[in-house]
Amino acid sequence: MKKIGIFYWPAKGNVATCAKKIEAAFGGSQTMLQSVDKTNRENFEGLDLIIVGGSTSGADAWQQASGNNPWFDFYAIFEKKPLTGTPVAIFGLGDQILYPDHFVDNMKLIKVEMEKAGGSIIGRWPTDGYDFTGSEAIEDDKFVGLALDEDQQDDLTDQRIRTWVEQIKKEASI
Repeated sequence: MKKIGIFYWPAKGNVATCAKKIEAAFGGSQTMLQSVDKTNRENFEGLDLIIVGGSTSGADAWQQASGNNPWFDFYAIFEKKPLTGTPVAIFGLGDQILYPDHFVDNMKLIKVEMEKAGGSIIGRWPTDGYDFTGSEAIEDDKFVGLALDEDQQDDLTDQRIRTWVEQIKKEASI
């Protein structure tokens, strides 16, 4: 049986809720759900797929982030244990109305770090059905991962997650 690790931050709120929904869409038995602040190197042993998710934050927030940002420790794990081609899928939460110019920007930051660690990004997602003006998380007319908006389109979240999970299962041969 393939092993899947789902890592997310913040540990509470909409990101955690969506991470749990993603875990449930896999059936739960083959998944490990872990908040970024509780993650260590051992959590990555034997994983066949890594899923990483977070909430919107722009590049300016990262540049001004303090040293106690849990993402810094999470990414530091891969300096000693690179991912070496492990499939990585990304999900991000944002608000298309309040932050239309920076919708799910955080996915780009996660993508850059996971590629730097040697991960192979899968799970790109279409931009159709969203209403925003800008996002750093778009490459080749697709989001680099699953974009979710629990503030404006929460009624679409469950179906988007189910569809995306089926997509990444195929892409990761799970």
